[in-house]
Amino acid sequence: MSIHFTSLNSGSNGNCYYVGNDQEAVLIDAGISCRETERRMVRLGLRMSKVKAIFVSHEHSDHIRGVAVLARKYQLPVYITPATLQNCYLRTEAIETISFLAEEPIQVGDLTITAFSKWHDAADPHSFVVACQEYKIGVFTDIGRACQNLMRHFSQCHVAFLEANYCEHLLESGRYPYYLKNRIRGGHGHLSNREALSLFTTCKPDHMSHVLLSHLSKENNCPNLVKELFEAQAENTQVIVASRYEETPVFTLRMAEAAVQI
Repeated sequence: MSIHFTSLNSGSNGNCYYVGNDQEAVLIDAGISCRETERRMVRLGLRMSKVKAIFVSHEHSDHIRGVAVLARKYQLPVYITPATLQNCYLRTEAIETISFLAEEPIQVGDLTITAFSKWHDAADPHSFVVACQEYKIGVFTDIGRACQNLMRHFSQCHVAFLEANYCEHLLESGRYPYYLKNRIRGGHGHLSNREALSLFTTCKPDHMSHVLLSHLSKENNCPNLVKELFEAQAENTQVIVASRYEETPVFTLRMAEAAVQI
């Protein structure tokens, strides 16, 4: 059994993360168009026929932009909380929406998806961990602060998509208005590089093979800067920056083997 993972896009212009085994897969958020999702999966050698469900973290447009078209075209159930559904203005005609609760595992074939609540300025935001046998892959973005839930789940993961949204110096000296700066750094917005690195160094398990730095700000961060910060503390964990412009490679974890790139 193998588990595969990639970021199809990561940033304020759209977020979509693929996690699957050899038989089935799920999308965590679908914030880019259906057509662009299809194009990127084709380039990676992935098949939409393997995708069995979409899980929605919260209602912001960069996480739901492609949900409705993808769900209708491929007859995919959409797992979404009632509060998120009420606030996202998602057109649900011919779409199966299924509610979920924090910490209650959902089975999709041999994948087990567990949601947990997080700090973010949305109606009912959640992060997700996708498990397949002994492997756990966490998608931890759009987080205002590192709560106990996040630390507990992060410490169990073999792979993490971890938000490193902004450099504090770049945000402070940048052109964003004061109210927006406060929204980003105010505890319900996003994790800074420093906060993400603190979580990584404090809670990273020895078995974490990959960390994919995610949801980087275009204006207030630098991919090379944050990659260097993490690589200095990464030890045996590979550091990848998830792009806001293109997909990452597909990575694979195989039984009793290290992760490989395909």
